[in-house]
Amino acid sequence: MQQENRTKELGTAPIGSLLMKYAIPAVVAMTASSLYNMVDRIFIGHIPEVGTLSLGGLAVTFPVMNLSAAFGAMVGVGASTLMSIKLGQKDYKNAERTLGNLVTLNVIVGIVLGVLGIAFIHPLLTFFGASEQTYQYAYEYMFVILLGNVVTHLYLGFNAALRSTGHPHVAMAATITTVVVNSVLDPLFIFDKLDIGIGTISGFGLGIRGAAIATILAQVVALIFVAYKLSNKKDLLHLHSGIYGLRKNIVKNIFGIGLSPFCMQLCACLVVILINKGLTTHGGDTAIAAYGIVNSITFLFVMVVLGVCQGMQPIAGFNYGAQQFGRVNEVLKKAIFLATIIMCCSFTLCEFFPQYPVKLFTDDPELSKLTIDGMRLIVSMSPIVGFQIVTGNFFQSIGMAKKSIFLSTSRQLVFLVPFLLLFPTIWGTNGVWISIAASDALSALTAAVMLYMFYRGKNTRRVPRVRAISSLRRTFFHNRVTP
Repeated sequence: MQQENRTKELGTAPIGSLLMKYAIPAVVAMTASSLYNMVDRIFIGHIPEVGTLSLGGLAVTFPVMNLSAAFGAMVGVGASTLMSIKLGQKDYKNAERTLGNLVTLNVIVGIVLGVLGIAFIHPLLTFFGASEQTYQYAYEYMFVILLGNVVTHLYLGFNAALRSTGHPHVAMAATITTVVVNSVLDPLFIFDKLDIGIGTISGFGLGIRGAAIATILAQVVALIFVAYKLSNKKDLLHLHSGIYGLRKNIVKNIFGIGLSPFCMQLCACLVVILINKGLTTHGGDTAIAAYGIVNSITFLFVMVVLGVCQGMQPIAGFNYGAQQFGRVNEVLKKAIFLATIIMCCSFTLCEFFPQYPVKLFTDDPELSKLTIDGMRLIVSMSPIVGFQIVTGNFFQSIGMAKKSIFLSTSRQLVFLVPFLLLFPTIWGTNGVWISIAASDALSALTAAVMLYMFYRGKNTRRVPRVRAISSLRRTFFHNRVTP
């Protein structure tokens, strides 16, 4: 079958061209996804008279969305990784059952979190840093997003499934669709009037609420598209009756593998709370708005690196399942190289030309200066961040969830949280930015030590497939890479 041939190439095609084939669509998709999130902030920042406060309100919603995304990542990443491993083992029946469980779990999680979020929206936003000035804007945006939460979870879960089942270009097309639709609908729903060059047209004038509505509508369009593609009966894995019943072993494996991104997102939620608290104390709503802009710009490059990781994931997972360990090593090294180049580009832009991306979000001189100063401090460690991200995703891709969980949580909890509690008391707002850079440096060092120990074979008794790891060690250090 056509899809079976696509999965076979994961174990036979040259690694360099294969990584490009899978990574480029993923990078485009992740970049588009980042731009998709940036579009809201760019338009919201230019709402007359209340743009800065609206950006502050939007930044307050980050922890709530991170909390929801944590559960979505646990299901989506866990299921897609499991599907890749099952395909590598030629266990097509359980790969298809995993797809069905992905759908069921996303529906359950999406509905439950949406209902709970709406029920507790006031204490959540207040706890996460909403002030009297920004609360209304945060509420208007978050309420709509929570109403469409199940759509968001299904769309992201389907996209992950498409990448794992040999359809990276379809996943890319779906994400680009959301960007285009959202970019068209955003100004229409946000502003009262739109200047289209040849005249003006009337908009709905819903402000920040309009941005949220545009976001959900764009996801609905993309969800219909990806659901249609996953229903193609000609594919080896496709949606059909009989695969949606939850199976204990599959659910357990999904949650086990997905626990790493879940912990990472959960820690991100805690970290944003501390960041917002520190910025509120030392810089007020303007500082929170600045963080929202900095996060949008820097996250664009992180998303590109995550796209490389998504391209690596099915290749590493398939070949690890097929016990072709030389290919696993080769894709890891190439992914690290690409990620480092990407994050060096982030460093160059944000250190030497920060005024250009900041202009997209605001014309406020005070907000612009605060944003530029913060961004320069945050990206000081960017050149080594890509290595840390790829290493964590590598362990996740080969099913070693504990190592991936430790890497993702150590950056947030072990390093960043103590820094956020201490540094702002010394350096004020700058202490928040310095905390982020310092934690990036220590987490990259930790990743290097863990990867070295993994390939040196220390503590192998605690790691499954000792022989597999021994083979990985030999091929990595002596370049015995299979063609």
